[in-house]
Amino acid sequence: MSVTPLRSQPRHSHDDAPDTAADFERLAALPPGPEADELREKLVSAWLPMAHRLARKFRNRGEPLEDLEQVAALGLFKVVDRYDPHRGVAFESFAIPTVIGELKRHFRDYTWDVHVPRRVQNLRNQVRTSIRALSTGLDSRQPTVAQVAEHSGLSEEDVQLGLEALGSYKSLSLDAPAGGSEEDGFALLDGMGRTEPGFELTEWRETVKPLLRRLPDRERRILYLRFFRGQTQSQIAEQLGCSQMHISRLISRTCEHLRREAERDRAAEDAELIAA
Repeated sequence: MSVTPLRSQPRHSHDDAPDTAADFERLAALPPGPEADELREKLVSAWLPMAHRLARKFRNRGEPLEDLEQVAALGLFKVVDRYDPHRGVAFESFAIPTVIGELKRHFRDYTWDVHVPRRVQNLRNQVRTSIRALSTGLDSRQPTVAQVAEHSGLSEEDVQLGLEALGSYKSLSLDAPAGGSEEDGFALLDGMGRTEPGFELTEWRETVKPLLRRLPDRERRILYLRFFRGQTQSQIAEQLGCSQMHISRLISRTCEHLRREAERDRAAEDAELIAA
């Protein structure tokens, strides 16, 4: 018994639901090639207004409408490729669930500022739905965890997890006011810790200390007079009975030696930490 294919015109027609049954029949009979590609693009263009209508149902959720329309259009391309007119299902009935599924998947996978597991995302959606339902009466107070658990059928632990995920969908900018008001001019960034440059200086100082102790007495004295007593090279040369140029060469050579030894010791320490 043969089945007569249904026309692509849906039961409840819309202005954006064209009658493309004949085109889908022809596409199904065409082999892969330029002619099939051209017809496929024609069908996508014909049904694109419907995809955009579905995308508009998801506006005002924090995503630009243009991005949602692109997601819906990609879903439409997939539907046109997979649709089989010989199964007796109208194209619109086949396409709408797929396009809406692509839009929901976009929100689930790409719009969270903080990545959370899919199970937690689902808990967040269930908790949000229950909170909205419980807050629609005259008493607009925030429902308790127990009330949300009873309404949603979740355990109180899962409700707590969903509540935590409510704050993970969108993150605050570090420039946002710390107290919720811009009048005091204090932003979240102002309360964050910053790298203390003195920490690294302390590390290098501790690395150099044993190296200084291993220097010859003359080089150690020259560095002490230059960097700890603030004497000039000429003053040091006069005390040691040599030329200022000789003191300059000694300082440069000694500092270069200390730098190489310190870098070698720091690299060895880092390697030990990584191996541990």
